Amino acid sequence: MTTLSNSVHLIGHLGMDPKSFEFENGNQKAQFSLATNEYYKNAKGERVEETQWHNIIAFGKIAKVAIDYLAKGKEIALEGKLTNRSWEDKDGNKKYITEIVANQILILDKKS
Repeated sequence: MTTLSNSVHLIGHLGMDPKSFEFENGNQKAQFSLATNEYYKNAKGERVEETQWHNIIAFGKIAKVAIDYLAKGKEIALEGKLTNRSWEDKDGNKKYITEIVANQILILDKKS
């Protein structure tokens, strides 16, 4: 069960076109946001939609697929793992981010 220790599965819509980055060694990185929606009824019986935004990154072949085939609004399913990183901004403030490193992407949109 060690493969389940850090595993994320999401279905959602891209919030932006993937940004492409290329490293000096030729490897590629793609970065984009993904919105997932949950629905529930509140105490008044009204349907409420709650949207969560996720920061997604992908490397290598998965990054190439994201860059070549994904665009803002597309619905995808992805599998990946959570990662955390930190850095200092230009003012010396420490910043933190949680990202999902995608290792599989499935495009769910029907062909148009």
